Amino acid sequence: MLKLNSHPSGRHFLQIPGPSTVPDRILRAMDYPTIDHRGPEFQALGKKVLADIKKVFQTQSPVVIYPSSGTGAWEAALVNTLSPGDHVLMYETGHFATLWKKLAERLSLKPEFIQGDWRHGADAAQIEARLAEDTGHSIKAVCVVHNETSTGVTSNIAAVRRAIDNARHPALLLVDTISSLGSIDYRHDEWGVDVTISGSQKGLMLPPGLSFNAVSEKALAASKQAKLPRAFWAWDEIIAANQNGFWPYTPATNLLYGLSEACDMLFEEGLSNVFARHQRHALATREAVQAWGLEVLCQNPAEYSGVLTAVVMPKDANGQHHSADALRKVILNHFNMSLGQGLGKLSGWVFRIGHLGDFNDLTLCGTLSGVEMGLDLAKVPHQRGGVLAALSSLAHSAKVPLAQAA
Repeated sequence: MLKLNSHPSGRHFLQIPGPSTVPDRILRAMDYPTIDHRGPEFQALGKKVLADIKKVFQTQSPVVIYPSSGTGAWEAALVNTLSPGDHVLMYETGHFATLWKKLAERLSLKPEFIQGDWRHGADAAQIEARLAEDTGHSIKAVCVVHNETSTGVTSNIAAVRRAIDNARHPALLLVDTISSLGSIDYRHDEWGVDVTISGSQKGLMLPPGLSFNAVSEKALAASKQAKLPRAFWAWDEIIAANQNGFWPYTPATNLLYGLSEACDMLFEEGLSNVFARHQRHALATREAVQAWGLEVLCQNPAEYSGVLTAVVMPKDANGQHHSADALRKVILNHFNMSLGQGLGKLSGWVFRIGHLGDFNDLTLCGTLSGVEMGLDLAKVPHQRGGVLAALSSLAHSAKVPLAQAA
């Protein structure tokens, strides 16, 4: 087997479902000199990014920006709204929903997990039924992952909001959009979400290092009564400083340069066009997977993710799955391309193809070609023709026919 050259030619294909590839345009923006974070030049930057990010969340409410990973934003959402011992209802959609539950436990909250199979999104009917049982309103928050990065399944947040309303329950709605913001249509205000959590390293096309809480009026009111300890994560001081374009501590200035550029790129393309592009690439990817004779992990077509596709490895004669990690290693060694590994319960028998962020038709074609060649080299049973199926899908879904474009 060939070994990966220590200096391979061409760019590395980073096709994990986040961090996504950072465009050169954003890298150049981040290369600007660091400036005085108390001065007027920074103030103008601060006001711009705070206004821009609201448009991405589709909200008029404050959006708090932290210099942290998405895990920090998980914690911020919980500590600003809840008190020790509070009961929270969470839904097991996959690995990241499970990690969020563990974080809640460490904060002395009492999460109740509605069990899922990691192949479907959050079931709004189950949430409604559980809330209807809670006549004493002991449940203080409902926590749902919008797009589960480990499974390629997207949950219907509008349906969850309706479930809470139908049960006439006062619980807050907290939603993780770490892998969906800027890639899949998401509407904080319209869907009645109280805290939306996100991160910089996926649809926003930035390096890891920024995280976000979009905060409703109801959540702000809850924060005044919440008793969990908080200092760095506290919304009040940050929102107060943000009104003048500043932060109460040293912000991640160069990442904010990048965020400003990322928002410009999203708005230039148009958010609706960005969402349509992701869905189009996801469709072509699924067409390829099906042509290979492999199985998409997500079992409900209404919940297919536009951000990634999780693929189930076929079984051998003994009923054991072929190794997804061995396949990923072959693809990395031969084609300098990284695919997402199976996480948690999916470890070893699922791999994930990321198709998000700064991504176009040719990038997708290269990605799928690498997968198809890798399947052959790794001797994974499959049918050829996945790339051709994707090409056909892309040609039929193109906005402008090639003849007209010429």
